[in-house]
Amino acid sequence: MKKNLFAAMIGISVATCNQSGGNQITTELVNNPNTASGAVDTTNLPVLTFVEEVYDFGKITQGEKVTHAYKFTNTGKSDLIITSARGSCGCTVPSWPKEPIKPGAEGMIDVVFSSEGRSGQQHKQVTVVANTQPSTAVVALKGEVIAPEKKQ
Repeated sequence: MKKNLFAAMIGISVATCNQSGGNQITTELVNNPNTASGAVDTTNLPVLTFVEEVYDFGKITQGEKVTHAYKFTNTGKSDLIITSARGSCGCTVPSWPKEPIKPGAEGMIDVVFSSEGRSGQQHKQVTVVANTQPSTAVVALKGEVIAPEKKQ
């Protein structure tokens, strides 16, 4: 009985691992020429160029949300595809364009920082992964969160 249950569990695991994820960008769309030899021709790759890489939101009161749009341009020679953007913690949530960005075209990465439960100096990063060389770029926001005084 235990052997049959174990075999059934393995079969279910294998079947679920082979399911596709729907409308995801696959690695086939990302032509990132990282090679073991290090010889990479970057002349025709897209280039992710941000207007600003660090945004200082100044001082805010604990509980406020800060929203900022990082404007960028594809200054390279081929379509830019951003595959992901990840905040350094759960309090920093980015959203990015899912469609390819043509050479010379602009785009925005919107970031929301929630200061709930935070206090003091803050420096949060967003790592952007794209078909560029290098494949990651980092933007950041910084500022100070002022906690309300506790009543005694």
